[in-house]
Amino acid sequence: MPETNIAITGLGAISACGNNIKDTLRNFSCGARNAGKVSLFESGLDYPVFQINNFTPLEPIAMRTLNLAFQATQEAIVEAGFENGFGNLRVGICLGTTVASQLNDIDFYRVYREKGSAPLDSIDRFLKGNLAAGVAKSLKIQTRLCCTIVNACSSGTDAIGVGVSWLRNDYCDMVIAGGADELNRVPLDGFGSLSVVSKSLCAPFDRDRAGLNLGEGAGILILEQEAIAREWGKTPTLFLKGYGLAADAYHLTAPRPDGSGLEQALERALGEANIQPKDVAFVNAHGTATKDNDLVEGKVLARVFGQKIKFLSTKGFTGHTLGAAGGLEAVFTCLGLRDGWIPASPGFLNLDPEIGIAPVNQRTQINGNYAVSTSLAFGGNNSALVISRHPALSGIAPVLSR
Repeated sequence: MPETNIAITGLGAISACGNNIKDTLRNFSCGARNAGKVSLFESGLDYPVFQINNFTPLEPIAMRTLNLAFQATQEAIVEAGFENGFGNLRVGICLGTTVASQLNDIDFYRVYREKGSAPLDSIDRFLKGNLAAGVAKSLKIQTRLCCTIVNACSSGTDAIGVGVSWLRNDYCDMVIAGGADELNRVPLDGFGSLSVVSKSLCAPFDRDRAGLNLGEGAGILILEQEAIAREWGKTPTLFLKGYGLAADAYHLTAPRPDGSGLEQALERALGEANIQPKDVAFVNAHGTATKDNDLVEGKVLARVFGQKIKFLSTKGFTGHTLGAAGGLEAVFTCLGLRDGWIPASPGFLNLDPEIGIAPVNQRTQINGNYAVSTSLAFGGNNSALVISRHPALSGIAPVLSR
């Protein structure tokens, strides 16, 4: 069976860094960090969060996560040229989440415990909140390839990887893939109880990093078999070349200290892409700003790619968006390749001698044709994507938007 090239023909993103791609790039360029106290729900915890403001949901009664996915998906579909429908294409939908997979309604539990019964609105909203099924219904897509991935903080990346496998095995012609998650009191309290949340803005890979900030959002990619995309008159310039997955089998929440799981995931992704570490122009790292994650990930990046690798964490712009992180960061990686630049890694000031390498601290030109996005998750899961741009794009002038 001949190799199937996977083209990326549409991108969509919403986060605290911007309600669309254009706004996101503007905030990347000026270094804006839109964080503050949470207002979506009551909380006695004084942690900054990256909450999306000025957002009008498409379906107000639906779960917020679903509405975030709707918005990012619509942006990606328009860019891919499918705003008027998908014709006879076989469409798959694979999306990652964490918060939307749980009944995160403390008020419901409290009322039920006190009174023995409670209004079922939140349960009804939860039962209708399957992310992939909700997007399929919204777009009126009839498909058997409709899957929601729940794999902690690598969910979005793994959803993209599953979508790639569908296309390579010719199960479908195109896939809507990525992730979405909303801010919620349950994960905020949960991460707080683990003592990994910072009381100030997060500083990924910095010597004095004090923990993560939570955020919310959605990142969506439209993936197509290249031959099918060309039949529709498209000239793809971005491609999904490799995906790697490996488990640490070490600890429920902590990464394996030697980083062997992440290293294996990277080796598999690079091998699938048929490239060498020296071919990678930059890495969009998971970079949560927790002590353990950044230490392990930084050492692995240095070991695999060398001391001079350009890398950053965009979580300083978005917060940690959990199941959406892999989708958002895949989109951001595409933007870096497409436009030829990456922003300064927000929050970084001082080199951590234990890590030994530092993320970029200024807007940086990108001239290569390959980039990597990494995700590390609870349960010891490690995932990596290799994204490429057509060589003809090398050396293009940086722009803020198309």
